[in-house]
Amino acid sequence: MKSRWIVFLVLALLQSTLVLAQNGISSAEITFTFVSKDVDGSISGFSSSSAIDLDNLSTSEFKGTVSVETLKTGNFLRDWSLKGKKYFNADDYPEISFASTSVTNTDTGFEVTGDLTLKGKSKPITIDFTRKANQVIGTTTLFSSDFGIDIKKERKDNEVIVNFLLTLQ
Repeated sequence: MKSRWIVFLVLALLQSTLVLAQNGISSAEITFTFVSKDVDGSISGFSSSSAIDLDNLSTSEFKGTVSVETLKTGNFLRDWSLKGKKYFNADDYPEISFASTSVTNTDTGFEVTGDLTLKGKSKPITIDFTRKANQVIGTTTLFSSDFGIDIKKERKDNEVIVNFLLTLQ
């Protein structure tokens, strides 16, 4: 009988350790800069089903969406235009999603590579992260024209820097 209790206790402790090692994302602040236009903005409506193990990052999964309707640049008319059919087309593509394909350690933190789906097009991107307490801070650069959002004619003029501040559970 004692051996059953010991086995039960060991299993309970292991399960607790596994639950503590896995983190989800409780909140996110996502900001961006359209470089050639010198326009800053944010996007919210964040939802995530991530499973992050900071002790074994290679087993982690980053997965989440944001709502295109929440896009804000500080100019109502510009926001309305960006959400329209010519640019983000929020009616037909209401969400932007990301799903990781790999998570690897780096000298300064870790990088998450995955597929970003925006306006119905999926493209691989890599986000570089550093950790600060219960938050991870990330950045990536992409080109809106790769997703059919042509703000300017030249690809290089469609550069967008995206910053992430993710709070872990």
